[in-house]
Amino acid sequence: MKINIIRISVFIFLIFFIIIMFVGLTKNNNYNTKNLVGNEISEFQLISLNNNETFFENNDLINSQFTLINFFASWCSPCRLEHKYLIKLKEENKKIKIVGINFKDKKDNALSFLKELGNPYEFIAKDSDGSVSVLFGVYGIPESILINNEQKIIKKFIGPINQSHYKELVQIIN
Repeated sequence: MKINIIRISVFIFLIFFIIIMFVGLTKNNNYNTKNLVGNEISEFQLISLNNNETFFENNDLINSQFTLINFFASWCSPCRLEHKYLIKLKEENKKIKIVGINFKDKKDNALSFLKELGNPYEFIAKDSDGSVSVLFGVYGIPESILINNEQKIIKKFIGPINQSHYKELVQIIN
């Protein structure tokens, strides 16, 4: 009788274990932030990379038709790949302001990165501990968020901006 109770208990445990494993493996665990599109951006204040002063906040978004907030770092290889498109966007389109947020990087490294590749940013903020990126729903870099002057998120680009994204950005802006 004791052996049957043990066998039944082990069988029930195995069934529950299999069910839990199946649910865990089939569940979509991707962190999806596409639901942010169309929503108003949360209130924020950004701290300057250069002088540790608050220099950019929500109200600054209404001064231009569009703002592209780009999260980057000097140690990020895909950030190097997208950088030429940010430079091109700055040079060719005056309807957009590009704000850079330097993610978990050293100030000197970030400034060297921008000196080497060019600076497409009107403002550069720091996110030393990653807390700013969480506020924007960023979970990896590079990521970029396009915002209009009504503080609504128009588009979110996960990963490096490429030629296709660049064309899409220009089309939205124009």
